[in-house]
Amino acid sequence: MDGPATPGGGADTKPAIRTLTRRPDFLAANKARRAPMPGFVLLVRRRDDGDPTIRLGITVTKKVGNAVVRNRMKRRFRALGRELLPDSGVPGADHVLIGRSDGIERSFDRLRGELAKALAKITR
Repeated sequence: MDGPATPGGGADTKPAIRTLTRRPDFLAANKARRAPMPGFVLLVRRRDDGDPTIRLGITVTKKVGNAVVRNRMKRRFRALGRELLPDSGVPGADHVLIGRSDGIERSFDRLRGELAKALAKITR
């Protein structure tokens, strides 16, 4: 997740995706636009700093399940982020996925569809 989205660097390059790690960034995103879905909540906050990098943060609390369940959800969210954010994400914004307990049993295809729908809702 920490490298450029496309190798080479042509004119049609997609924004790079980085990992959101600092707590103040997560707190700032909590005040931003949100798109609740059955398996997760998507928060998107424009940074307005001139950097087109997309940053992705993932949060799954202990209420969702034990460490194995939480780590599985985070792996799935990271894979979804790598797949969908370069094309559908908001350049220059922080994207935070908050896992919900309904997301544990959802199929990957269903989560992909929900994330695409949430991103479309946010960008409107």
